[in-house]
Amino acid sequence: MSLLSAGSILLLLLFGESLGAPRSFSIDYKNDCFRKDGEEFRFISGGIHYFRIPRVYWKDRLLKMHMAGLNAIQTYIPWSFHEEIPGQFSFSGDRDLGHFLQVAQDIGLLVILRPGPYICAEWDMGGMPAWLLKKKDIKLRTSDPDYIAAVDRWMGKLLSTVKPFLYQNGGPIISVQVENEYGSYYACDHDYIRHLTKLFRSYLGNEVVLFTTDGPGISYIKCGSIQDVYATVDFGPGTNVTAAFQAQRLAEPHGPLVNSEFYTGWLDHWGSPHSVISSTRVAKSLNEVLATGANVNMYMFIGGTTFGYWNGANIPYAPQPTSYDFNAPLTEAGDLTEKYFAIREVIKMYRKIPEGPIPPTTPKYAYGAVSMKKLQTISDSLKYLAFSGPVKSMYPLTFLDLNQALGFVLYRTTLPANCSTPTPLSSPLNGVHDRAYVSIDGVAVGILERDRVITINVTGNAGSQVDILVENMGRVNYGHQDFKDFKGLVTNLTLGNNTLAGWTMYSLSIDKAINEGVIKEKEATATDPPRPAALSLPTFYGGSFVIPDGIPDLPQDTYIKLPKWRKGQIWINGFNLGRYWPVRGPQVTLFVPANLLTTTAPNNVTILELERAPCSPGPCTVEFTNTPILNATAASHYKRHLELFSREDSLG
Repeated sequence: MSLLSAGSILLLLLFGESLGAPRSFSIDYKNDCFRKDGEEFRFISGGIHYFRIPRVYWKDRLLKMHMAGLNAIQTYIPWSFHEEIPGQFSFSGDRDLGHFLQVAQDIGLLVILRPGPYICAEWDMGGMPAWLLKKKDIKLRTSDPDYIAAVDRWMGKLLSTVKPFLYQNGGPIISVQVENEYGSYYACDHDYIRHLTKLFRSYLGNEVVLFTTDGPGISYIKCGSIQDVYATVDFGPGTNVTAAFQAQRLAEPHGPLVNSEFYTGWLDHWGSPHSVISSTRVAKSLNEVLATGANVNMYMFIGGTTFGYWNGANIPYAPQPTSYDFNAPLTEAGDLTEKYFAIREVIKMYRKIPEGPIPPTTPKYAYGAVSMKKLQTISDSLKYLAFSGPVKSMYPLTFLDLNQALGFVLYRTTLPANCSTPTPLSSPLNGVHDRAYVSIDGVAVGILERDRVITINVTGNAGSQVDILVENMGRVNYGHQDFKDFKGLVTNLTLGNNTLAGWTMYSLSIDKAINEGVIKEKEATATDPPRPAALSLPTFYGGSFVIPDGIPDLPQDTYIKLPKWRKGQIWINGFNLGRYWPVRGPQVTLFVPANLLTTTAPNNVTILELERAPCSPGPCTVEFTNTPILNATAASHYKRHLELFSREDSLG
């Protein structure tokens, strides 16, 4: 007997159990099911986006999902979140995908991975990085060589990272999606999907289950499905379950039935009422799906928060708010709801629920009112904000021309002629993307807004300084058409019959300036112009509060409310919490997770109010409360009202 074979026998005796049959996850077409380690398997999964939840809360949220009876979770991977700058990858902190996958496995949850490159997810540009658009004629989600080259580089990095987490390699990942709802996109480029499939196989191997997801209709299945990649469908409560799965059977006559996105709620838009779907309706429909023997993933089981500038938008242009609560079984803050327990009762009918206590809802604390002081206007603080300096051009440049993806850019020019009577300042080609705050000689005069306000009247003398602060409100993330959504002044502005020219542009690094603490209070001077009643210059405000260190269990989660403030951006201790817009609604409060707060130093609150702060005269306040308000009455500004879950609207 050779030394090698003797050693092998010894290992087998010592570790026989661990050296048994290799782990496997596969599709059994003959018996219309999945097989895990040879045994028939059905997943009951829930959607969770690690990129919308602080890392410190991943374990809490995943435990609650496990205790609801889920045996799997599903998550997207937003390319733009991990490669903000071409070739520079970030997988640390709240971007630590490997840690998230490990926590899921430690809890006992399998993972269904949806790595894109396009994910939708109500995320800026559907998760594709904006820098792709620097080649302005690029054809996204096609075989365009420039697009493919960027995808290949990203996927090479990503898939190498996740390969150790595949189920057959000892990890939790049982299946991986190729692209996302491709049948809803205009291109129908099967060469592109074939390329992705080969790419995924080259990094992940031939054993991993690859799948596609599309709406339950012939046209979606036709363009979204591809040979040797398992086709699944998505649909929400109220859909005819039998008919929806018949659509899947057009592509997959045999194999497990799978609803990859069963909608527990729905997304919101600024200016439209908060979406609410009753627990009864969700539970009843979920029961119908499970009764067929199907596999299901609930989108979302927890939505979370779209911090910073990362939200997407729909067409006709309608950006999504900071909260991604989604009316899901777990709230934005991870709180247990009636819907959570209703779903848990349904799951109990089909599989054994884990024993033991459910992690409780995290406590919330009302820290009360915080006084805010006026600091500086955007124009006051340009030397701190415009780190790259001014850029001059005859006509306005886009954000990406200025090497900026998100946030704000200041455009500056002068009036070419006297306007003694009100004269229209216009964006005749609807080229303000997305909202522009206009001032003349330091006085706010109006707001231009994409699709809604393309003209305002102005007065002033020839040579007067015109400042236009343009806000990127989020790139389009879903649609049948090519959704290349350029930001800034993407076409010329006119004053009367004259095209405005001679622009100076400032790319603003607001987050960096706030983190460095360089935006200070400005002393008032006699030359400061009086503030008009209706509108004021975009201005920073600052305040701080101390959390007592003698009270146990503080800091705790909280919500910030901005009574009588209009629209802007909030930072807590330098972290970009997101956008607020209570006058348009429906979201009024913003979730502030406890990990952003400290008991060892004052907590700094910084606000960029874009329209008008309630601070004249004297200080004004924001309020930290223990109760969220996501459903304030809002008259709908979204031009198209569609049946919930319509394929023409945005889907996850």
